[in-house]
This record gives sequence, structure tokens and C-alpha cells, in this order.
Amino acid sequence: MTSPVYVALDTPDLARAHALAQAVRHHVGGIKLGLEFFCANGPAGVRDMADLGLPVFLDLKLHDIPNTVAKAVQSLSPLAPHVLTVHAAGGRAMMEDAKAAAPTGTKVVAVSVLTSLDATDLAETGIAGDPHGQVERLTALAREAGLDGVVCSGAEVRAARALWPGGFFVVPGVRPAGTEAKGDQKRVVTPRQALDNGASILVIGRPITGAEDPDLAARAIAATL
Repeated sequence: MTSPVYVALDTPDLARAHALAQAVRHHVGGIKLGLEFFCANGPAGVRDMADLGLPVFLDLKLHDIPNTVAKAVQSLSPLAPHVLTVHAAGGRAMMEDAKAAAPTGTKVVAVSVLTSLDATDLAETGIAGDPHGQVERLTALAREAGLDGVVCSGAEVRAARALWPGGFFVVPGVRPAGTEAKGDQKRVVTPRQALDNGASILVIGRPITGAEDPDLAARAIAATL
């Protein structure tokens, strides 16, 4: 059975990303390459990482006018990522165009509310209510726009799946039980909790990549699943 864990390789250093992926490749289901990696290494870096044979989650969180996002997705199509992210806050038309531009086989998922945000942060941007309600609203919008799923915290994924039983749910902000450091995450759950709540894949970074032995850390997490 393929692991639901995608290891977040949030580093601009291609050699380090490659070494980390090699170390954990037998105990994770894929790799997540984000903005930090992509800005430093570009499409060539993504292709280099894809040569390892693990599915690539390209987490660029695209957010712009519909035409610009569609053209960006088209430019990324040769990379054929397994998962690609856009921001749900970009609106229905932007999400529709992103999905239409994506290659067959790429899941386009919408970021709902970043796990680094809480109700106070949302209020500062003019959004009333708590993250839970906003995630539900954006999940419904992403489904109507024809996307494949959403990114949300483990605290909201159960409600999101109830709204969208066939959706694909990416859960970041996952920390193994006993982990004290949350980093910049404000809404976290354990890997087991996230899966039980309805996650399709789990994005885990520092608990694996920052460990003294990343492979051992990945195996320990896999054992809890």
C-alpha cells in the first residue's frame, strides 16, 4: 500500500532536497516541492527530483487573474505534477481555468485557509468568522469550479469531506504525537488524526527533514498509520 505521506522538501538547495528524498523514498508516498524550491531551481529542478520516481506535488499556490493562472498552468504541464495547488481565494473563474489548463492526470487542488492563519489573522484581512467556516465556503466553491479537491488543516478536513465525499484532501500542518515545535503552523493534528478525519494525503516537512535520521523519522510516522 502506498504511503499517504508526502515529504515537504522546503529548501532551495537541490542537492539537499535530492539527498533527503533518497533517504526517505521507501517510506513516503511522494515529495512536495514548494515555492522556495521552485524559485531557486525552476522546472529543471523539478525534473531532476521527478527522476527519483516518486510522485511530485508541486505546491506553488497560484493566485492571479484567470488568464494568467491558466497560462502558468500550461507552462507547468510538461512537468506533469501529480498534484498542483492554486488559491481558492482567486475565485471560481480562476479555478475553472486552472483545471481546464492542467494536463490529464494532474490533480488541481485549492488552498482554502493556510494552516499558519487563525481567526485573528482572517479578521485582519476582512474575513469574518473562524477558519472552519471559511474552509467550508471555499471547499464548496472549489467543488463547484470542477477542481479535484482542497488543501485544509486536519481540524477542518472532516467537515470538508462531508461536503465533498469524493474530493481529494491534502492536509499540511501535520505533527507526530509528542512534537512540541509547531513552527509557523497554528492548526495542527497528528498523522493518525488527519487520516481518521478524512485526509487523502499528509504533507509532513520538518518532523522528517529536520530529524537526525530522516529515514527513521519517516518509518516511525509510517508505523502510526
